[in-house]
Amino acid sequence: MSHRPTTRHRDADRPARHPEPRNHGRHGGGRRRASVVADEYTFGHAGRQFHIAPVAFWIAISALTVMAAWTLATASYFAFHDDLLTRLIARQAQMQYGYEDRIAELRMQVDRIASRQMLDQEQYEQKLDQLLRRETLLESRATTLSALPEAAATGSTKSSRTLGERAAATPAKPSPLGDSVIPEPLPDRQSQLWLRAFPADPAVAREQAGSAGIDAALARLETSQNRIEARQVATLARIEESYDAKARRVRGVLADLGLDAGHGAATRGAGVGGPFVPAKPPPETNVFERELYRMSLARSQVDLLDRALVTVPVRKPLPREVDVTSGFGVRLDPFLHSPAMHTGVDFRGEEGEPIHATAAGTVTHAGWSGGYGRMVEIDHGDGLATRYGHLSAIDVAVGDTVRIGQVIGRLGSTGRSTGPHLHYETRVEGEAVDPQRFLRAGLRLGAPS
Repeated sequence: MSHRPTTRHRDADRPARHPEPRNHGRHGGGRRRASVVADEYTFGHAGRQFHIAPVAFWIAISALTVMAAWTLATASYFAFHDDLLTRLIARQAQMQYGYEDRIAELRMQVDRIASRQMLDQEQYEQKLDQLLRRETLLESRATTLSALPEAAATGSTKSSRTLGERAAATPAKPSPLGDSVIPEPLPDRQSQLWLRAFPADPAVAREQAGSAGIDAALARLETSQNRIEARQVATLARIEESYDAKARRVRGVLADLGLDAGHGAATRGAGVGGPFVPAKPPPETNVFERELYRMSLARSQVDLLDRALVTVPVRKPLPREVDVTSGFGVRLDPFLHSPAMHTGVDFRGEEGEPIHATAAGTVTHAGWSGGYGRMVEIDHGDGLATRYGHLSAIDVAVGDTVRIGQVIGRLGSTGRSTGPHLHYETRVEGEAVDPQRFLRAGLRLGAPS
């Protein structure tokens, strides 16, 4: 097929020309030719000509192309339909399995987190329960400490007050387990601990505080309890040291007076006894109980010495500052004006002033006794005795048991006396000794007037 463009319109000043005859013999009768004139395509076949516009020609070509592509796609679809569908289903199944595996993994992570949280909660509850039990123990120890008598640091023989009485006489102070004054314990001890750890409500604190915050709060509570326990142990150590110092001081004083620190006067008439049961010290791990045990031993020694001091005349017979008018030893006799032995000490006083017993004991004489005038003698045991002479009146009788500081008579000037005063003697095994030794010992011990 061949194309040859021709011009259908002739110019006006050119004569019309007939087209040249086609040479059919040259190309053969069965061969097709096409000539293209302006604006169209001409197809010829077997002596026939077809004229087609370019737009229609290209539309037909496009339609044929689309149909061929559609035919090819359709054939491919039917040929590979099963394979594509299988691959698509496999991919969808693989994606589904992947999602399911991911979901299962997330569920496992959630379960692990929940298990860890439950374990942490159990650990926190156990730790909090331990802190509660320890707080109860510390409070019981604080009660024990408050019931202990306060040991005077100077070894005074004055009556002591318990720590609880001192606490009641002083203003309220912050609780030892917190920073605020709590007049009454809260009904929920666990909530009380959480309130000390967090300023907010305990329930809110549990929700808002993270694991690290709870651990830090419990650590702060444990540290606070450690400090409290250390202070309690230190308090016991100070009390023990105070008792030991007092015992050393009393033993030293008694040794200076020539008396045995464990003489029988300490237990005579006290009404004590019972079977012997050896005391077992607490284990080394319990520091507080062991310190309490040691403090109790020191306290028992001091109590024994205190009972011994009850019968030692180390106190003054006049409850005031005394004025010594004549000391113990050789002096000029006030009546004969010649050397004489003065077996006691004379204290100036007012007529009728009360005279007090300087130690506990039993009255062995109460009446007139020569130059003593009206005189009272008290036996304190273990060879110790005191005499009170020149009394204007006697308030006790023979056989009476007197206490420390009990009024036994009135100051006067009976017997061999130049004026109102008290003649006071101290005797050991019947021999007169200087009463000032015992009075000075009383000053060292801090004995009251």
